[in-house]
Amino acid sequence: MELLEKLDILGTAAKFDVCAASGSNKKIQGASFGAVSPSGVCHSFTPDGRCISLFKVLMTNECEQDCGYCQNNCHRDIRRARFTPEELVRLFVQFYTRNYVEGLFLSSGIRASSNRTMEDMLQVVEQLRIKHRFGGYIHLKILPGCEESMIEKAVSLCNRVSVNIEVPSDRHMEKLSRKKNFERDILGTIGKISRQLKKEQGVTQTTQYVVGAAGETDQEIFHSVSQLYHTYNLKRAYYSAYQPIGQGSFAAKRENLLVRENRLYQMDFLMRQYHFKSDEFVFERDGNLNYKVDPKMAYAVNNMHLFPIDLQKATETELLRIPGIGPTSCRRILQIRKSVRLTDLQQLKHMGVVIKRAAPFILLNGKAFGSLDELLKGERPMYEQLTIEQFIKESVGYDTIQ
Repeated sequence: MELLEKLDILGTAAKFDVCAASGSNKKIQGASFGAVSPSGVCHSFTPDGRCISLFKVLMTNECEQDCGYCQNNCHRDIRRARFTPEELVRLFVQFYTRNYVEGLFLSSGIRASSNRTMEDMLQVVEQLRIKHRFGGYIHLKILPGCEESMIEKAVSLCNRVSVNIEVPSDRHMEKLSRKKNFERDILGTIGKISRQLKKEQGVTQTTQYVVGAAGETDQEIFHSVSQLYHTYNLKRAYYSAYQPIGQGSFAAKRENLLVRENRLYQMDFLMRQYHFKSDEFVFERDGNLNYKVDPKMAYAVNNMHLFPIDLQKATETELLRIPGIGPTSCRRILQIRKSVRLTDLQQLKHMGVVIKRAAPFILLNGKAFGSLDELLKGERPMYEQLTIEQFIKESVGYDTIQ
């Protein structure tokens, strides 16, 4: 099989892994080219906000695993291909020198065994780092169940490593795979990575959930990812809406899963950037977030006894609970109010506050500027404790959180 034909197969097969270059500041000693500052190429972002191109590809799409959510599982009748380490290194160097890519995202199916496939992947990284002295960004997928010595080597060579958790528990994994052991292969590997990260500065760990594949609820995902953040020093989690294999009745739910994916990202952002606690998230009776309103607005509407809040006196935590106020505008308010009294909405607008969202929840100089009643087009009085079901009757919903 020709090299570009392999690239077409394995570059396309890698599209289901979500990747981002943010959060890593590792420096590679002695590097002579490459810096983190066609098929198989994707865009990502560095910590300073620059968009860069990554060579995103699989080592092979051959796989011994039977994961029901995976387009490359062993039961599928698809074209299979694999790179040798030398072929992949040659492709990457050519792409880099032609300015097509600036970094590498390398994943793989499991051919023969996790250890055997990891050996090939590590050969690619070693050749780039040592032989070609590449100093740019490398994200390496760690294959579940591989030996810790391989993880140690990966951490020493890469900027970011990850293993996909896919589901929140062993109960959910049993629905999707007869071969994969959740505790041993997934959580065990995440634990090994966490131990190795303590020895190497500037390297980060991420993971990814497949949303909607195993009947899991958002609340179950929340408890799972909370454990990862607090126990395993996870940098961040990614969420990918399940894409059914072949055609079936499940395909009709694709649009709802994309909305759900968006809400999970918003929940995750509130956990990491706003320091929301577990009891501050509002879950429906079925254990899922409300998909018509973002989690921050849901919190505010269900806690109207805490509002409106005086912006001149509010703490940082209180400010971050107000819809329309994000981390940047919060910092500006805290700084500016030291020397200037906040009295009108234009001041807030200049600080980046989304006035329409914030108005029902704030006080300026003792004055209220809006009501929940107005936000809901007169549906309910401001002082009434609303259920989410009542709130969404007239709510359009929000795509971003502030």
